[in-house]
Amino acid sequence: MPSFPHTRLRRLRQTDWSRRLVQETNFSVNDLIWPLFVHDLDTNIPISSLPSQFRWSITSLCEQAKRAESLGIPAIALFPATPVEKKTPDGEEAYNPHNLVCRAMEAIRSCTNNLGIIADVALDPYTTHGQDGLLRDGVVVNDQTLEALCKQAINQARAGCHVIAPSDMMDGRIAAIREALDDEGFQDVSIMAYSAKYASAFYGPFRDAVGSKGSLGQGDKRTYQMNPANQLEALHEVELDIEEGADMVMVKPGMPYLDILHQVKQHFAKPTFVYQVSGEYAMLKAAATNGWLDWDKCIAESLIAFKRAGADGILTYAALEMAQKLQG
Repeated sequence: MPSFPHTRLRRLRQTDWSRRLVQETNFSVNDLIWPLFVHDLDTNIPISSLPSQFRWSITSLCEQAKRAESLGIPAIALFPATPVEKKTPDGEEAYNPHNLVCRAMEAIRSCTNNLGIIADVALDPYTTHGQDGLLRDGVVVNDQTLEALCKQAINQARAGCHVIAPSDMMDGRIAAIREALDDEGFQDVSIMAYSAKYASAFYGPFRDAVGSKGSLGQGDKRTYQMNPANQLEALHEVELDIEEGADMVMVKPGMPYLDILHQVKQHFAKPTFVYQVSGEYAMLKAAATNGWLDWDKCIAESLIAFKRAGADGILTYAALEMAQKLQG
């Protein structure tokens, strides 16, 4: 009898070629979505809490969009830093056909040929209180908010977005937006639902970037975003969004919710996306800047983890860097 088992799992780890040959999960540029911030100034402003990211002018945004397209990144996701003077309690700027994000989308459509444009649907960039919905007597109201979200979605579809991405977490918003888009002739505009979006502490740098942190103040979004302690509720949320017409679903944030991501993909087998949110990205950047982590290795490991858990695509601020590395 042999003194050691015949099976030695290390055999296939000995060389680079054998490791690549048996690799179970693969990551490519086709998995990337690049979130981009736009503002109404002619200069590009670095976002201090989100290293290497900027609020872009529309002109510079087009240049970044062309870079993304040339590297093979399939899509970008746009987020506007709305000027303070254009914010109102009900966020009417969201359905102004000449608002910042609409002008940005029109510009990107004119300078790219095959780049997907994903438009966020929520009122927080446009409201003085920083909430994602309409506020009545201190309460975020659901059904009245749906009407505003439908107007916002139609406005963005007219401006040329390919995908509407409701991030507001109001009940019933996918069905309402799908019906509104169809009624206006936008049957081919897809919906990527932020289905399992948690009331997370990892969103801070993003709120800096779009200018909603000061508006929100000491307020929170726990009456509509999910409790981080809940797992089964996420499956219920995803199921409802699919039934209401979502083409794609999303889990947000990413790394602290890999279990949710895995379960969503396993249960529903639908196109499933994950958002490596601003706090996740900023933590890795900060640690790397201090010499505590190897940025290239850690960001690659974090993204392959999303794929391993079941993600079909990843929204990440590292998309451009990763696309450049993958191109070699």
